[in-house]
Formats: sequence, structure tokens, C-alpha cells
Amino acid sequence: MRTGNKGRLRIIGGCNRGRRLSVPAQPGLRPTADRVRETLFNWLQPVIVGSRCLDLFAGSGALGFEAASRGAAEVLMVDRSEPMTRVLVANARSLGAAQVRVRRADALRWLAGSGGPFDLVFLDPPFQEDLLAPSCTLLSGGGWLASGALVYLEAPANRALSDLPTDWTLIRDKRAGQVRFALAAVEPQPFRGPEG
Repeated sequence: MRTGNKGRLRIIGGCNRGRRLSVPAQPGLRPTADRVRETLFNWLQPVIVGSRCLDLFAGSGALGFEAASRGAAEVLMVDRSEPMTRVLVANARSLGAAQVRVRRADALRWLAGSGGPFDLVFLDPPFQEDLLAPSCTLLSGGGWLASGALVYLEAPANRALSDLPTDWTLIRDKRAGQVRFALAAVEPQPFRGPEG
């Protein structure tokens, strides 16, 4: 889907597979591509069911709705845009996704508070705002992450992911077009997921 165009988002797996959700025109909105989501959720297949997920910088909700469809027990979506949070609430209602909660907040200010812990975090901030490193720091130090949590990271393809917290281990790292996407484990742990 092109940035700024009104369109539809397709859920690619789980109980809502094939359902399409409205996505409004928003400057900078960049829903995670289908093939990237497919790879990510293949990685997460062993751990997604029953997990507690945080979709930070939720935007279209592509990652959070996919997690809910695939059996996550709880999904909290955080986004600062009032129009986007209204759409997220409406889409959650249309899917009957009772495990999805939506919170309108600035992500960094919200992370400065307390909450958690989450088993999975989807971290896909606006590329132009350079929010990845400060988000990781706040997540790491704020009690937001359960023991052995996994964090999905999305960044421009040319960006090095070298500024992650020292107790995070990159266990998957791929590129697709202009996007780099990776999965980090919060502490070293055996991870047995499909290669890909």
C-alpha cells in the first residue's frame, strides 16, 4: 500500500485470515508489507498463541491485528494520532477482537510511565523521526518486557541495528525492498522457529 493513499489492509493468517480492514490516508503511514508479516509470523509461530503483545507506533494496526488473529491473548496498540486510534478501535470492533485495546498516546512519553510486562513487542516507528533507539532504551529499562521477551524491529534497509540494548540479542535479520526487519530476544535464549 502506498503512503498517503486510502486503502485496505488484509490479515494474512489465523482466525481472521483474508479479512480486509480500512486504512485511512495519513502522511507517513507505512503498513508492514504482507510478505514481511508472513515471514515475521512464521518466526513467531511457536510463541504467538497466548502471548501478551504491545504494538507501539501501531499506525494501521497491521502487526497487532495479525497477532490477535493468530491467537495472542492480549494486544495493546499505542498510537499518537487521534484519527488512527479511532480507526483502530472501529477495526477491532468489526473483527470482534476483544483482546485488542487501543491507547492514544505519544509512545516515548507513554514508555516513560510504568506497565507491562509484554511477551512480544512490535516496534515500527516512523522512519523519519529516528525513534527506534530511544524506544528500545525505554522498553529495556522500564519493566515493559517479560523474561525472554521478543522484540520486532523495523527500520530503513540501510540502517544498522547496532544501537540496541546490550542485553538484547538479534536472532533474525532480513531485508525486503527499502525495509530492514529483525527480531531480537531480550536475553540470550534458545529460539527454535522456522528458518526464513
